[in-house]
Amino acid sequence: MIAIGIDVSKGKSMIAAISASRDILIAPREFLHTKEGFDELANTIHALGNNIKIVMEATGHYHEPVAKALHEARFFVSVVHPLLVYSYSDNSVRRVKTDKKDSLKIARYCLDNWLLLREYVPQETVRQQLKLFSRQYNLCIKLVHTMENNLISLLDKTFPGAAKFFSSRKKKNGRQKWVDFAASFWHVDMVANITEDEFCQKYQHWCVSNNYKFTFEKAREIWAGSQGHSTTLHMNDETRMLISSAVLQVTTIAGNLAQIRQRLVQLSSMLPEYEIVMSLYGVGELTAAQLLAEIGDVRRFHSGRALIAFAGIDPLPRQSGTYEKRSVKTSKRGSAPLRKTLFQITVTHIRLSPEQEAVYQFIKRKRAEGKPYFVYMTAAANKFLRIYYARVKEYLDAAQ
Repeated sequence: MIAIGIDVSKGKSMIAAISASRDILIAPREFLHTKEGFDELANTIHALGNNIKIVMEATGHYHEPVAKALHEARFFVSVVHPLLVYSYSDNSVRRVKTDKKDSLKIARYCLDNWLLLREYVPQETVRQQLKLFSRQYNLCIKLVHTMENNLISLLDKTFPGAAKFFSSRKKKNGRQKWVDFAASFWHVDMVANITEDEFCQKYQHWCVSNNYKFTFEKAREIWAGSQGHSTTLHMNDETRMLISSAVLQVTTIAGNLAQIRQRLVQLSSMLPEYEIVMSLYGVGELTAAQLLAEIGDVRRFHSGRALIAFAGIDPLPRQSGTYEKRSVKTSKRGSAPLRKTLFQITVTHIRLSPEQEAVYQFIKRKRAEGKPYFVYMTAAANKFLRIYYARVKEYLDAAQ
C-alpha cells in the first residue's frame, strides 16, 4: 500500500508519499497546477508502482483541477472534508503548520483510513454549471439588496417615500417600477412644484414610455405624497448624478440577476430528477434549482442521515455518564445555501398550511409538543430532506 497526501493551494500544491511501513517514499515536494506540472506528477506517481491511493482536502475550487487530472490519469483519488484531516491525530504533541507537514499528515490519514476512503468522481457538466450559477445567484441577490438599500437611502434625502408609492412585482428582466420612477423623478421638487394636472400628464407619458400601467388615482396619490417634504439635498447636477448612478447600479445588477435565474432554472430542468423535485410540496422553480445545485446527485449519499449531515442541520448529541443534554444545537458544518433553501421551503409549509402534507403534519405535532420555533423548523427541514432523499433516489435507481 502506498498512500499519497496532497496539500492543495492556489496555483501549486505539495505532495508526499509514504509506504505501509510509514517509510517516506516521496519527501514533500512542490508542483505547479499546469499541464507540465500535472504530467510530471502523474509520471512520478506511476513510478511508485501499484496499489496507490491519493488523498486531498476539499479546498473550495482549488482542488478540482488536481483531482480531475489525477482521476483522468486513472489513479484512485479521494477528496475529504478538511475537518476530518484537521481533527486527525498523527500521534504528535507538536502542532506544526506548514505545507510540507500537512502533506505528510494527509498521507498518514490516507494510510489509517485506507478502507474507508471514497473515490472521487467528477461532477457532470450540467451539475457543475448549475452549482456555479446558484452561487452566483446568491451573490447577486446580496448585491441587489445592498444597492437597493443604498438607493432608498439617497431617495430619503431627495424624495422621501418615493420607493413606497409602488408595490408591483419585478419584471422578468429585473426592472422595478419604483427604480425607474426614481430615474426620471429623482427629486421631490420635480413633482411638488408643478400642478396636479401637469404631473398627471407627465406621469402618463412616463408610464407609456416605460410600459407601465397608468391610473389617475396613482398619479394623484404620488402628487399628494410629494407635498410638504423637506429635503437635505438640493435639486442640482450633483444630486442628479448620485441618484442616476445608484439607479444604474440597481438596474444593471438586477438585470444580470434575472438572466442568471433564467439560466439556473433551465439547467436544473435538464436533470433527470427535476420533475420529482418539483412535485415536492413547497418547491418552486427557483428552490428546485437551488436544491439540485447544492445537493447534486443524491446517490452520492449513503443514507438520508448523511444528506442531513451534509446540510448541517443534524443535532449534535452531548452525553457523558448519566448526563444527557436534551436540547442541542445543530452542527451547521454543511452547506449554508442549502440550509437557507430548506428554511424557505419550511416557511412555505407554515404559510400555506397544507393539511395533507407530511411535513406540515410533522410541524403541527412538534408545535403541539411545545417545541420552540427554531426546533420545529429544523426538525421539519430534516423531515423534508428524508422525503427528498427517498423519492429522488428511488427514481434515479429505477431509471438506471
